[in-house]
Parts: sequence; structure tokens; C-alpha cells
Amino acid sequence: MKKYINSFLNEVNGNIGKVSWTDVAKSIKILTTVYEHGGRVHLIGNGGSSSIASHWANDLNKTVLGHAGHNNPSRRFQAIALTDNIPVMTAWANDVGYEHVFSEQLKNFIQDIDALIAISSSGNSPNIIKAAEFAKSYFVPVIGLVGFEGGKLKELADAAIHVPSKKYTIVEPVHSAVTHLITAYFYDWLRGNQEATVGF
Repeated sequence: MKKYINSFLNEVNGNIGKVSWTDVAKSIKILTTVYEHGGRVHLIGNGGSSSIASHWANDLNKTVLGHAGHNNPSRRFQAIALTDNIPVMTAWANDVGYEHVFSEQLKNFIQDIDALIAISSSGNSPNIIKAAEFAKSYFVPVIGLVGFEGGKLKELADAAIHVPSKKYTIVEPVHSAVTHLITAYFYDWLRGNQEATVGF
């Protein structure tokens, strides 16, 4: 049992070490620009990745503000997890097709000051790719969190946070760790922490 646990944790840690810090920094830069221009952050994913999208939307909207969020900055992130409106998702899936559940929602909200965060272990989910392509057609930057070989999403993304494992059980916790890293960055950045305010 101990050997199994240590092996798993070592595999997670090893893959964290393979994430490109430059792409994490690019992601932070994209989100900083969106924040400063009052844009929206749209988040999408399927399965376990959808729960990461929903969790990260919560962290951008609330966690970065801290416990006394109502007293903290007048400018806030506007993060929307397009995974969370089940009636809208099932309507598009039923009437048009599941591959359209995110791109059609984006058409309601997207502005050129926004960003799209697309989370897909394979990087090839049709609904993720359609949404990323639609965002790019509006010149909206795409942050891609991918695993495996990276897929088409890695090619489309302006910043690709790639976890080069073929296991969902490794890719997803590393993606989650990166989302918490970026959340922690903005928590400190909003408070003028020196390490978070130096240039990229």
C-alpha cells in the first residue's frame, strides 16, 4: 500500500515539474489583461474537467477576494463556467448536438476583451475545439489546460498548460494544482505582494 501511494504521489509531482512555467506566466498575463479591461473569463470542460472549470470560476470570483470579499476591490473577476447551466447545455445538446454546447453559449456573451479557459485532457473533445475556434474567430485569447499529447487544443491555445501524462488520474490533479497556483497568484497580486507584482 505504501509503495502504491508513494508511486502515485511521485508521478503527480513529476508531472507538475513538466508543466511549462512560461505558459503559466502567459496565462496569468492573459487573465491580468482581462481583469484590467473588465472582460469576462469563460471556462469549459467535460467530465472531471468540467468540475475543474466550475471550481476555478468560484476561485476567480470569490477566493481571490479573501474572506472579506465584500470589502475588497471594486473591480472583480467576472468568471463564468459554461458547464454550470445544465438546462442550457441540455437544450443545445438535445436540439443541435453536444459538440455545440459551449460554442453556442459563447455566442451569447463573448466580447473581444474576454478570455476562454478550455480544459481537456485529450485536447480533442469536439465541443471544446468548436468553442476554442469560435473564440479565436473573435480574437479572444484561449488558455488551454491539456494532457496526453495535447491534441488540437494545444495548437489552438495562446497559452497551453500541458501535462504530458496519458492518465486522467494524473492530468486532472496537476491541472487542479495549476488553477490553485494562479488563484494564489491573483490573491497576492491584489494585495500588492512584491513577488506577484514583479514583471514577467
